[in-house]
Amino acid sequence: MTEQSSATSPRTITAVALGAVGVVAFSMSLPATRLAVHDLDPWFVAFGRAVGAALLAAAYLRLTGAPRPTRAQWRRLSIVALGVVVGFPLFTSLALTTQTAAHGTVVVTVLPAMTAVFAVLRAGERPPPLFWIASAAGLALVLAFLAAGGAMRGALSPADVFLLAAVALCGLGYAEGGVLARELGGARTICWALLLSLPVTVPITAVAAVADPPRAGGAAAWSAFGYLTVVSMFLGFFAWYAGLARGGIARVGQIQLAQPVLTLLWSALLLGEAVTPAAVAVAAAVLACVVLIQRTRGGTARPPGYAQAHPERATQR
Repeated sequence: MTEQSSATSPRTITAVALGAVGVVAFSMSLPATRLAVHDLDPWFVAFGRAVGAALLAAAYLRLTGAPRPTRAQWRRLSIVALGVVVGFPLFTSLALTTQTAAHGTVVVTVLPAMTAVFAVLRAGERPPPLFWIASAAGLALVLAFLAAGGAMRGALSPADVFLLAAVALCGLGYAEGGVLARELGGARTICWALLLSLPVTVPITAVAAVADPPRAGGAAAWSAFGYLTVVSMFLGFFAWYAGLARGGIARVGQIQLAQPVLTLLWSALLLGEAVTPAAVAVAAAVLACVVLIQRTRGGTARPPGYAQAHPERATQR
């Protein structure tokens, strides 16, 4: 199989499309979190949305008759839960009580690179040099745009530390979930991770609700909370993990390079922030980097036993 045919195969195209759906879903997460924590306690926002998503997950697993994960899969699901169910929601909620969504976007820009690093460490993927060059170019474009727009300013604050912790844990959760999705499927991976987290998320949600009753929240805050629960914490992962599993974690993960610009657009609509014409130009340039990344040889690790089951394909890279 040639490099170009691999990059344009129906499987790869489907993976990119699924990844893009996930990125669009996640691109509203920071503005929605900012809206939610304006009226609601950040601990309630972080863990309450996980509890709500877990109820949806339980219904989905029951309706589909999904088999229970193995003991080894449960251990790996705990890593997914730590990263995307607990870590990222908690630290972004804490950070966005004092920082704007635009500022948070700056730090989250490094998430694609962090996902690629964990794809190497956890999934055994080996992206080629051109992959890293295109990824770095896209990252530099977005950072330059945000810096020129004034989003990057000031010294490292506690909110920035929270955001960096969120990015590190999220990259780990993305990579581990992408590997597990090859075995469980994207939907079941996030569903089981949500259920596994309930012993943590339920008590903290209850304590937060008692300490700071959420009834004072307005319509905007509750709408944002609903989006975070149904889309950011649940449905978005159906497409995202499926895309990572099909197309390679490092490669598909770089579609996130377009997410910061999308986040700023959502911030303009939801939070009233101005969007300059430069955003359109940068978005086009970043998407060009994404296209270049998708046309590189992926270096995706084969699932265990692949070579034995498909000896005729073992050398088709």
